[in-house]
Amino acid sequence: MVNNRLKHILRFAISLLILVSVVQSGAMEAARIKDVANIDGVSGVQVIGYGLVTGLNNTGDSPRSTFTIQSVTSMLKRFGITVPQTNLRTRNVAAVMVTAVIPPYLKPGARFDIQVSTLGDARSLQGGMLLMTPLSGSFNDNVYGMAQGAVSIGGYQFEARGSSVGKNFTAAGRVPGGGMLERETPRISDTTSVTIQLNQPDYTLASRVADAIRSGGGIDGEVQALDAGTVQIRFTTALDRDALTAAIARIEALEVQPDPAARVVINERTGTIVIGGAVTLQSAVVAHGSLEIQIQNQAGISQPRPFTFAENRRVDNATVAASEQLNPASVLPATSSVQEMADALNALRVSPRDLIAIFQALKQSGALQAELVIQ
Repeated sequence: MVNNRLKHILRFAISLLILVSVVQSGAMEAARIKDVANIDGVSGVQVIGYGLVTGLNNTGDSPRSTFTIQSVTSMLKRFGITVPQTNLRTRNVAAVMVTAVIPPYLKPGARFDIQVSTLGDARSLQGGMLLMTPLSGSFNDNVYGMAQGAVSIGGYQFEARGSSVGKNFTAAGRVPGGGMLERETPRISDTTSVTIQLNQPDYTLASRVADAIRSGGGIDGEVQALDAGTVQIRFTTALDRDALTAAIARIEALEVQPDPAARVVINERTGTIVIGGAVTLQSAVVAHGSLEIQIQNQAGISQPRPFTFAENRRVDNATVAASEQLNPASVLPATSSVQEMADALNALRVSPRDLIAIFQALKQSGALQAELVIQ
């Protein structure tokens, strides 16, 4: 158990040091505007649809998924076939939701990837074929395209006589190039202004983006940082399509210096901890001990005495043991860089699960100078 614990600590230390090196190597590097923001109106369109996947090897929806039976019945009626719902067996069919994000400026006839996920109790989409499915916009009934094709799940699942073997998730998959665009997506219609939206709203970054456009964008017009997430450019005169495209290309290539917020992100489900480069610690004393409880259940058989009419009985005996690891109090010095923080945390020699509790306590005490995000 000790060796396993040391292995976990070593893995965490290596991961944390890798994070430190990445942060330090990219701390002074500038980022392009196209990497930290996007142009309003060219973000693509989300579409959704409801369809059927056929050709499954007895891994589709069971008769309990009534909507699958209704969908198959309705589809067969379009081909002039009437089948009572009571006679349908749909283990080779699965009802799925089809989703996709159509990239901007695609023309009718262009292909795009789609994702499918089961809606009922189907076990696997392996070997399935998605039937023609209309894809409509999120907030309207406009059909932007159709989806159809073989489903790729990137895994497998096989079952036989109660035993099963599988890899990855088989209830969802993709259809590469399975969507075909029928309606052109919305495009920028206003040629007198351009609005830039930051991926992560920040007043400092918005101000730097506006300054970079004023100084190096070659823009004939007014540039304003409206708020923490929006920078607006108003041209003196309306531009034609070619000039507008050239102006947006120049703006996207400009470089700015990001100012990341001090943030610690903790995922309690996986035990992952990510520390930003601007995080610092004040001096603090940490004493942390872990409590481990083991419960072992031992089953035995109580046999009756000879020449009696009693029957054998099963007897369960449980053994409970508790152990607490007592660690001496450690002093966390004040840190000014991520490298110093990594050294201080590695000196505690605790697992990532214990570090989650320590970070929460440090935040409550005021020693952690950062935003704590728990997922």
